[in-house]
Amino acid sequence: MRKKIIGCIVVLSLGALVSSGCAKKDLVKSEEPVSTAQTVPTTPPEAAPPQPMQPMEESKSEPMAPAKSEPMVETRAGEANVKPENKGTQGAQLQGELQKIYFNFDSASLSEESRSLLAKNAQLLAGQPSAKVRIEGNCDERGSDEYNMALGERRAKAAKDYLVNLGVQPDRLSTISYGVEKPAVEGHDEAAWAKNRRDEFVIVK
Repeated sequence: MRKKIIGCIVVLSLGALVSSGCAKKDLVKSEEPVSTAQTVPTTPPEAAPPQPMQPMEESKSEPMAPAKSEPMVETRAGEANVKPENKGTQGAQLQGELQKIYFNFDSASLSEESRSLLAKNAQLLAGQPSAKVRIEGNCDERGSDEYNMALGERRAKAAKDYLVNLGVQPDRLSTISYGVEKPAVEGHDEAAWAKNRRDEFVIVK
């Protein structure tokens, strides 16, 4: 009887050893290293959820007024949209172009040079038909005031008559004599006197 019991224990012991050996083999096989060649699929990072829009604060500034558009000017075909020139500018330009004329001592006669300059002045006035001119006669300091006033008037009238003969309308021309009151050059010699015996042409409105 004891022999049977011992035999059973031996058989059970052997069975336990065999089962434990199989378990170790399975354990070793399951612990095989994983190959580094295998790639682990990566997932793209999740996009951040859209932030809710914050409500805009009402601006306390006044609303901007709509820009005003300039009115369009309709022009006919072939016409240039040119602004009219300033009359004051035209008058100043003409004033700078009109030439003075000079006289000999105690004379109101026009020299050849004076006639040539008057012809140029007539051409300038023809280009500005609305311009009016005052002719100012002047003298040097020699002689009495009364005599020089009369001489200055004769010099201004001589220039006016010549311009009228060249075609300038008489109503566009006026004369005045200043005698010795407005010398162009201060001096008491012939060089100064020659500059003061003159007619000047002044644009008037």
